[in-house]
Amino acid sequence: MKLEWKKDEKALYLPKNRPELVKVPAFNYFVIEGRGNPNSQAFREDVGALYSLAYGVKMSPKAGIAPAGYQEYCVYPLEGLWDISEEAKKDSRISLDKNSLVYTLSIRQPDFVTEEFAAGIIDRARAKNPGPLFDKARFESFGEGLCIQMMHIGSYDDEPASFARMEEFAASQGLVRISRRHREIYLSDPGRTAAEKLKTILRFQVKAAG
Repeated sequence: MKLEWKKDEKALYLPKNRPELVKVPAFNYFVIEGRGNPNSQAFREDVGALYSLAYGVKMSPKAGIAPAGYQEYCVYPLEGLWDISEEAKKDSRISLDKNSLVYTLSIRQPDFVTEEFAAGIIDRARAKNPGPLFDKARFESFGEGLCIQMMHIGSYDDEPASFARMEEFAASQGLVRISRRHREIYLSDPGRTAAEKLKTILRFQVKAAG
């Protein structure tokens, strides 16, 4: 049976357009960290590298290297964990400068992808594309625990209004954000979708207030 995250994991990937609580368990991911403007060439290269790895796994049966337990599946969406640099945290004048952004991009992998198999996929990608790009890539498992999330529909620049709603909801539940970091899960291709129709899951970790 084909694994389809849109059908099988709606609670995590198809939330309502309003804040809600969710518990996010640990999953496996390909990860690349970076810094700077998401409109930059470097950012696009990081995104491309992650998709190369993700599709390296998906197409592994055709390459004759499929791992044990392989199942047909839909590639998971791109995710971005966003923060600002330490310099920006100390200087409000540059805190809104997109060049001060710090990001961790990731694409979740099915449970049958082991650390050993993932390392082989990274090695194959590096062999095809020599250079530092794939040296930044890694495979890791992480979970987020208790979070508040919602579906944001519209431009990325309009996300602050959705975050304000999420923070109000958190307060109503006796919760606060753990940090200013947040996760975005991209369900739309910005190159093919009008800004006002973009669908992005927004999520941040919370804890009990006080």
